[in-house]
Amino acid sequence: MQYRLSSAAEPVSAQGRISGDGPVGVIDIGSNSVRLVVYERLARSPTPLFNEKVLAGLGAGVAGSGALAPQAMEKTRIALHRFTALTQQMGVKTLEVVATAAMREAADGPAFISEVEAICGAPVTILSGAEEARIAALGIVAGFQNPDGVAGDLGGGSLELVDIAGSKVGKGDSLPLGGLRLHENARGSLKAAREIARKALTKSPVTARMKGRTFYAIGGTWRSLARLHMYDSGYPLHVMHEYDMDTDELADFLKVLIRGPLDQIPGINVVSKQRQALLPFGAVVLAEVLRAGRPASVAISALGLREGLLFSKLSGEAREEDPLLSAARELCLLRSRSPAHAEELIPWTEQALAALGLKETEEEKRLRAAACLLADIGWRAHPDYRGEQSFSIISNAAFVGVDHPGRAYLALAIYYRHAGLSDEELGPGLREIAPLRLREAARALAASFRIGYLVSAAVEGVLPRTAIRRVDDRLELILPPDMAELRGARLESRLRQFAALGGLSYAIVIGDEG
Repeated sequence: MQYRLSSAAEPVSAQGRISGDGPVGVIDIGSNSVRLVVYERLARSPTPLFNEKVLAGLGAGVAGSGALAPQAMEKTRIALHRFTALTQQMGVKTLEVVATAAMREAADGPAFISEVEAICGAPVTILSGAEEARIAALGIVAGFQNPDGVAGDLGGGSLELVDIAGSKVGKGDSLPLGGLRLHENARGSLKAAREIARKALTKSPVTARMKGRTFYAIGGTWRSLARLHMYDSGYPLHVMHEYDMDTDELADFLKVLIRGPLDQIPGINVVSKQRQALLPFGAVVLAEVLRAGRPASVAISALGLREGLLFSKLSGEAREEDPLLSAARELCLLRSRSPAHAEELIPWTEQALAALGLKETEEEKRLRAAACLLADIGWRAHPDYRGEQSFSIISNAAFVGVDHPGRAYLALAIYYRHAGLSDEELGPGLREIAPLRLREAARALAASFRIGYLVSAAVEGVLPRTAIRRVDDRLELILPPDMAELRGARLESRLRQFAALGGLSYAIVIGDEG
């Protein structure tokens, strides 16, 4: 992307984008929706540039007639012509087109696939049920840190279940429980839908594997259900990915949703009108998943088939990258004054917090590294609003590989860095999502940031020449002799504040004079 600073200036490349082998596009032709997502590039944590869906209902009637509905086919054609034009306009370098249950099961599916390929100018991959389950599961591997449980991808035509343990994806199972199909097979009866879902889930060999583990819920209907659950519980963070729900509380919520009527449920308008019709059937399936599988919790995933497809195309080395740190490094590159300085903060803060007496788990070290990479993304804002702006960006960013308490820790650490160590102006809300241990760790990290940035002014190469060490009950900031003039009242105040978190005295020491 290029623009001109003035009529006489040469065009320059946009700095808000990261160069690579993109853009990369995926057209997903499902039983209920047809969607185009264009990503910036193929990466460990891909960033969407464009996202649009059309609820064409391609799978409606397939179970009964065995054929695609003409009206749904025409909606799909119109959507695909538009999507193809958009990919050409955006300069998409690689376009993947995939089709799922409706296309693979309809008698006229192969003929329509030929039409689709002519429109898109790209081959269409028709996924089998097992392939669909495996690729959706890879979306969970891509989006969660060390997942352990069963992924369930609820589409319009089918429900794919697959066991996941870390990066290992087990054998999947495809059940005919998609919202459109279930509605059709049950003839609109929720009672009949429950019996159909119960029978199918009882027979599935994957169902029993989720006991006491996490059920990862994928699909637009379940995301809509979670959005309504957020509203009902007054949840302060409106980020869908890794929204975690207690199964007992969720079971009670699902009973209310199934009992209906929908128009009398508070907050139902947070769900789009198009999604509302199938919401009770999605609730029935999830209720039966809880009954049959007895998972410990349900986590909503914003990633699924499309992201799993991209993940499958990464090199082995790229797959091993940490998705949170990968995304944080990209945001650091795009918005901080010095990415190299941000990297230097990681070992420097580890030393500082150890001197303070703070012991970190491996997960807390990982979160701290991400916070270091994000510490300076708000520097262009007015000083009075850097904390607030950074807090908003981080708490709502499209990060994956981080749960909501971890996300709150990141946002708080950078807020405290700019706004001071008090959070009275924030109120409870998002702050309370992080447990006390993480809130206190965020405050200590921010206090170290407030020292580090005063010493370095975000200049690369300065922090490695300094150190924070502990001598008995005194915390010492060590500066080399040529940096002695950096001493001052403000730096001493920041060091005193940091030392006080550990009940320590403090001193600024030049070289080894202390």
